[in-house]
Amino acid sequence: MRSLKEKTQAELFFLIFERNCKSLSLLNTIPRDNIYTIRETNLRDLALDTIKFLSWARRKKIDTVVDLELFSRFTAVLSALSGASKRVGFYSYHNEGLYRGNFLTHKVAYNPHIHIAKNFLALTYSLVAERQELPYSKVAIENEDITLTKAIIEKQDIDAVRTKIKTLFDNYDASMHKLILVNLNASELLIQRRWMPEYYVELVSAILSNHDDVVVLLTGSKEERSDCEYTRRRVNSDYCINSAGCFEFEELPALYSVAHLMVTNDSGPGHFSAVTNLKVFIFFGPETPSLYGSLGNAEFLYSNMACSPCVNAANHRKTPCTDNQCLKVIKPDYVYKRILPDLQRLID
Repeated sequence: MRSLKEKTQAELFFLIFERNCKSLSLLNTIPRDNIYTIRETNLRDLALDTIKFLSWARRKKIDTVVDLELFSRFTAVLSALSGASKRVGFYSYHNEGLYRGNFLTHKVAYNPHIHIAKNFLALTYSLVAERQELPYSKVAIENEDITLTKAIIEKQDIDAVRTKIKTLFDNYDASMHKLILVNLNASELLIQRRWMPEYYVELVSAILSNHDDVVVLLTGSKEERSDCEYTRRRVNSDYCINSAGCFEFEELPALYSVAHLMVTNDSGPGHFSAVTNLKVFIFFGPETPSLYGSLGNAEFLYSNMACSPCVNAANHRKTPCTDNQCLKVIKPDYVYKRILPDLQRLID
């Protein structure tokens, strides 16, 4: 979106499912009045909001659509029906999957060998190409081209987060304690990405046993609270706090800015934290950090097995695997040794 602004000086609009809308607040790149949300709670709401979108797009005089979806033909149809004369998106050509019909005017070949952020940038470059290309975009995209800007975090937001932490752990002292975030990510979406719950217990126990001035905050959604509670009880330490469901999405940048380190499964927080300087360690298994690694201050815990990654654009992110050895072989003692240098720097 930043690239589009710089290259075209266009006014930007965004279409997104309602449940994902808060992600746009991290950097506030799009004005709220320019965001249209579609509910997917039931078929009636989905159909109604979709029909309304077609009218909304025409009222806003949207002339160009950039379709960020890799898999969905639904968005390709919406692009065609929006009234936009330019429609950019990924096209399959001779690859498996991703066939989007002939709805696109600027067909970009999805490249499974470069980071997804570079693939997204390739979509924007197709709009400023000097001539028609087959396929778009014939341009080199460098690593510095996908550097994220950082969120602007106000002091009152930091104070509010620290106050909330103190309500969860009365002895919390920001001047003394080092805050370690552990995101279990126990959602049902691609459960093969989960590091083992018992491994998290071992890791958190090792951290707290060896570092007196550390507080571990277990983070997650309210739906993940019971899983975090299981870990908290097994760790059995006053310095391991279950905060799942306690922080609003808008509070995450401030939370990440007061924390000192985070360990997380391959999920949203590893990417959301990239708008801060927080050091993050992220587990990867069924997906690869080469394509989906965080753009922030991150290190990746990846076993690099022959079967990994097993989900990709061509197989619609589906895998037959029911035994994620790619994560099981990453043991807690190895992870502790990986994060130990950063822990020691914090304490020193």
